Amino acid sequence: MNDLFKAELRRFLPWAGLYAAVHQAVLMFLTRVADLAQQPDEVYLAFAAVYALSGLLLGLYQMGGYRRPNAWLNLLHRPLPPWRIALALLGAGAALLALAVWLPLLATAAWQESMTPRVLDLRHWLLCVAALMLALAGYATGSAAILLPRRAALAPLAFLLLLPAAYATGAGALGLQALVLAWLVALVLAAFKPDVERLPGGAGAWLLAVPMQVMMWLLLVLAGFGAELLWIAQGTHPNNLASAPAGSAKQADNAEGADLIFAGLANSVHPDAPLWREQAAISDIATFGVSIPKSPAWHELSNRAPMEFDDEARRIRWVFSHDLGKFVGYGLADRQRVGELGVDGDARFPSPPLPVDGGLLAGRDTLHQFDAETQRVLPRVQLPAGEFLTAVRHDGERLVVMSQRALYFHDARPMQQRAGLLTDGLRMPLPGPTGNLQRVDVMELLDGYLVSFTLTRLRHNGRGDSFQQLIKVDEAGAVTDVARRELATGYGPLFTWQTWWLSPAISSTLQGLRPMLAAPQAEALVAPPPRPALVIGLALGLLLLSLALGAWRVRRTALSPRARLAWCVACAVVGLPALMALWRLAPAREDLALPVRGVAGQVS
Repeated sequence: MNDLFKAELRRFLPWAGLYAAVHQAVLMFLTRVADLAQQPDEVYLAFAAVYALSGLLLGLYQMGGYRRPNAWLNLLHRPLPPWRIALALLGAGAALLALAVWLPLLATAAWQESMTPRVLDLRHWLLCVAALMLALAGYATGSAAILLPRRAALAPLAFLLLLPAAYATGAGALGLQALVLAWLVALVLAAFKPDVERLPGGAGAWLLAVPMQVMMWLLLVLAGFGAELLWIAQGTHPNNLASAPAGSAKQADNAEGADLIFAGLANSVHPDAPLWREQAAISDIATFGVSIPKSPAWHELSNRAPMEFDDEARRIRWVFSHDLGKFVGYGLADRQRVGELGVDGDARFPSPPLPVDGGLLAGRDTLHQFDAETQRVLPRVQLPAGEFLTAVRHDGERLVVMSQRALYFHDARPMQQRAGLLTDGLRMPLPGPTGNLQRVDVMELLDGYLVSFTLTRLRHNGRGDSFQQLIKVDEAGAVTDVARRELATGYGPLFTWQTWWLSPAISSTLQGLRPMLAAPQAEALVAPPPRPALVIGLALGLLLLSLALGAWRVRRTALSPRARLAWCVACAVVGLPALMALWRLAPAREDLALPVRGVAGQVS
């Protein structure tokens, strides 16, 4: 086993060394022009894709050599079971990826911590671990894909395709990656055998069947996306029309604030509605949306946005450190550390703050302000227990703060006098969840505010209603519903709920698993409307059809009675994806025609 491990290392070591050298050069160049520890999620996602693809290609190439019969003739002479041979090969591949991917990342992180004033926390070292785990997951995916029979090769890809959609952060993200990696490694061990065209049996069959069904569902969703592209090409797609129909969600999304409020008040029975329609035409409407869809979390591996801001007057850049719970400053000119910045002096922040406009720092449930003159951070808004920030709008004299439950209006002038917390504000409950909220339009009145909420986000996939709600709050804090306008989406029910009726079990399970290992986030809070009877009937019909076809199919396979029953149950619960997986994984039994002797004893 050790000899096989060393031989495999020697085989790929020159290529791994070349990859590591190029990787190190690219990282050093990038870290000279940017702070790699303070990049947004999109940058880290691009790096993750490169690492996973690198591992995938290594797995395909390395394990591809062990599909050949002559390779197994060699291996069968070794006094080792197949799973131990597979572990030796996987260990060599993991060591090569550690050299090519992990070591350059660690070297770059060490250089940044020791040779620059930039902030490097424990989470950044864990980010290097996550990069290695993603490369290993890609490697295991490629290995499993090439070792499995061709008809099952797509199954391992389901994990890599779904992993970026998870909301898990910090240790939760590492745990999720470890779980995926363990599943893929177990699948590789089950698939590594002399008869490469034979599917894994026992527990390996379950390890293969689950991702295979998910992959079939993804292919069906992809087919629906292709049909949508054809719809767009025809020019009749609701989001691709030259002119949005009146009263549609598309028109509401793109309308000017004044026009949207004017349209929303058209059927209002409120006595002041005609006056407000006239006022909307000449008022300055403030429009904003959910600007903080993901709140920062302690020790998260990546950033929704860079956790830093610049003090232009003193030429200091303040970067938040999760380990210290404070900002660390360094000069933009001399690149020297200048100190730390906490809340009202030297206190830790209650939650990681995200810099927003106007020198404001948005934490989980607290809004702070950086005072450049005094070099202090002061708390300004404290949300009630259980609420968290989802948007901040500051325009000089007015400060609007939105949580996942309500909209708050504050007089911002005391902030210029370095006062403390703003307490005398108006509160307006939200008419729907922030995950469905597309835009908010605020018009100031003589005695309060008139607010238009447009909830059209995620309307295309059945995860939210589509409507406009106008609400007024007066100076005394009294809230009045002014009008509600339903907005047409242009999508039919079959298109809207296509990901659900294709497989209710898979769609609901994935939606339920997605927010696990993460704190509640604004973009994840949705209110799906009731599904139409047509959609429910179609889903039930497809489940029954899948069960019938599955029962017919298993009788024509060589599966055991227990396996036949399991596949029938899967077809009844999962639906079309299970039926497609059954067709791919269990080919029809080939019956041999035996010769029949004639009456005279001759073969006829």
